[in-house]
Amino acid sequence: MRLNRTALLAAASMAALAMASSAAQAGAFGLRTQSTNAIGMAWAGNASGAPGISSMFWNPATVTMNPGYTSEYNISYVSPDVHVTPIAPTPGVALGLGPSGNIGQDAAVPASYTAYQVNDTVWVGLANGSLFGSITKPNDNWAGQVYSRSSRVTSLSFTPLIGIKLNDVVSFGIGPTAQYFKVRLNSASGLAPTSRNVTLEGDDWSAGVAAGVTVTPFEGTTIGVGYRSSIRHELGGTLRVPVGAAGGVVTPIKVALNLPEQVTVGITQQVTPDLKVSAGFEWMNWSRLGTQAIQSMVSDRPIQNFPLNYKDGYLYSIGAEYQLTRDLAIRFGTGYEQSPISDRNRSTRLPDVDRIFVAVGASYDWNEKIRISASYNHYFRVGDHAIRITPGNPQYLGVPFFADTDASVEVFSASLRYKWDDPKVASAAPIVTKY
Repeated sequence: MRLNRTALLAAASMAALAMASSAAQAGAFGLRTQSTNAIGMAWAGNASGAPGISSMFWNPATVTMNPGYTSEYNISYVSPDVHVTPIAPTPGVALGLGPSGNIGQDAAVPASYTAYQVNDTVWVGLANGSLFGSITKPNDNWAGQVYSRSSRVTSLSFTPLIGIKLNDVVSFGIGPTAQYFKVRLNSASGLAPTSRNVTLEGDDWSAGVAAGVTVTPFEGTTIGVGYRSSIRHELGGTLRVPVGAAGGVVTPIKVALNLPEQVTVGITQQVTPDLKVSAGFEWMNWSRLGTQAIQSMVSDRPIQNFPLNYKDGYLYSIGAEYQLTRDLAIRFGTGYEQSPISDRNRSTRLPDVDRIFVAVGASYDWNEKIRISASYNHYFRVGDHAIRITPGNPQYLGVPFFADTDASVEVFSASLRYKWDDPKVASAAPIVTKY
């Protein structure tokens, strides 16, 4: 079975919208690899400073909670196991084409942070990380190949920021965010094993803003709210459609994509000198990904429009940190995430569902300057796992597709924190000016 060119363009359009698969270990094509300590507490208290210096990714105001001159370097290894198993009456099943195999691809994702205290009131910092991304690759020949053969989505953001400690109760922070976003997506031009790929690729630099505030209403209690703005990317690239025995048609294209804004709320309570507990809430405005379009840069006209109809995404979590010895702290947490994907728009590229996760972690102070941390997180999927692409579904390309899916994700993370100045001097310095 071979698809006509209109269907091929439609396939590429949907690929551009889908962007990734559930191999990304947050809702939709989001990532949660920005902080080893945050992973170990299941992202509880991200906005209230619980993970330490890396909290500035979610809330720039938390930079004021780090005296002196400090840097932290994080690396997270994501290992997804995602399978899509086609069932009848999918045509590819009747043709002898099999399941996807494991479409998830392992990946290592870095993040780094630096905070510098200028004086008793002002801090500056730099947060580097990634909020979106995924790499997936099913078997080259499988029953869903007209809907996806491979996906590679990468992003990287840089946020220089400033934090102001007004007094011993309120701090705020703000900074611009520069973000690079790149996508390369392949799908088959037909169901035959020899079918060549339809390929879409594009990239863009764009900018947004991050801001936040922390409040310490009582000694030992910190409440934080952080905000990362939506970033609009005008992806420029090409759409390659195979035509004839060799070669193909290459069309310069552009895709306007409004990535979701994020609001993170956290509260951290010091229960005893050795124990603190945290809770977190996150909202991501995925519903702004309603209808997208791929436009030809030659005619400046849309090639295809599709309603994605995402819902907003929500995350709820609780966690704790216990200082077991003078040098060793342990962490643990659990949470629940409501996916923006439902059974109406679940696809072979994005078979996402709600998930529960559990996490553990630890930090060890090697000496006064060096702290080493490690964490582990595991995701369990809950809810409906089915994919049903039939007439009336905006993804439908004339080839019905029915499948069951199964997935789990493991995340291993490690970090190194280094104090560039003398920790004794930094801790002794007055941190706030009381009024």
